[in-house]
Amino acid sequence: MISSRELAPERQGRVATYIRDRGAARIEELVKVFDVAPATVRRDLATLEEQGRIRRVHGGAVATESRLDEPLFDDKTSIAAREKRRIAEKALTLIESGDTVYLDGGSTVLELARLLTNRSDVTVVTNSLRAAIELSGRGPRLIFVGGELRRLSQTTVGTLTRLLLDQIHVDKAFMGTMGISLPEGITTTDPNEAYTKELVLSRAAQSILLADSSKAGKVTFARSGDIRQINTIITDKDFPAHLAKTLKKMGTELLRV
Repeated sequence: MISSRELAPERQGRVATYIRDRGAARIEELVKVFDVAPATVRRDLATLEEQGRIRRVHGGAVATESRLDEPLFDDKTSIAAREKRRIAEKALTLIESGDTVYLDGGSTVLELARLLTNRSDVTVVTNSLRAAIELSGRGPRLIFVGGELRRLSQTTVGTLTRLLLDQIHVDKAFMGTMGISLPEGITTTDPNEAYTKELVLSRAAQSILLADSSKAGKVTFARSGDIRQINTIITDKDFPAHLAKTLKKMGTELLRV
């Protein structure tokens, strides 16, 4: 009979593989998957971190073998630049005269902001410092969401954003994401940013996700919304067919550009 001590390395190996394949995992998730106590999961994560196989974060762990650390904002703008521009151009066609729209953070949404500089017939609400700068000289009526500045994403995030967002309603929210998957939904790397994203989704009549195909199947640490909260996803032609099929069955409109 194999002792529990001898089984521990095997379990830890499976935990490391699980986290690597998904990019991140929460403690309560690992408890259910491996049918062990939370204290056992925490010990396993501590061991795996010492071995350099995972990195512990508040509430769980992220893989070190995949690129889950969010790149700097200016670095993100050069990733899939052509696809992001086409996605933004398609998003622009959904904005009607008189709309109040929300622009989330992210490089794809920033492309949309740049296309709105000649639109004085709409109102833009945003927590994106970069989008606000783009629109500060001309274009839509601009409402900036106050809060704590997250320098990495150049957005205001956290509980202070509720002071304004609780008081408004937007026709269309154009959202960015670090990852989109089933069943984890849309995810980001920062819990405070996730908090603000979820709040926006609750204040929008329509929610439109701008996500190039590199985001498909990825899971980052903090859940920022359920797939069912997204009415439309605008993406590129390389978006995985199996994921697209499932999303359509769930009632999410998928627009490929």
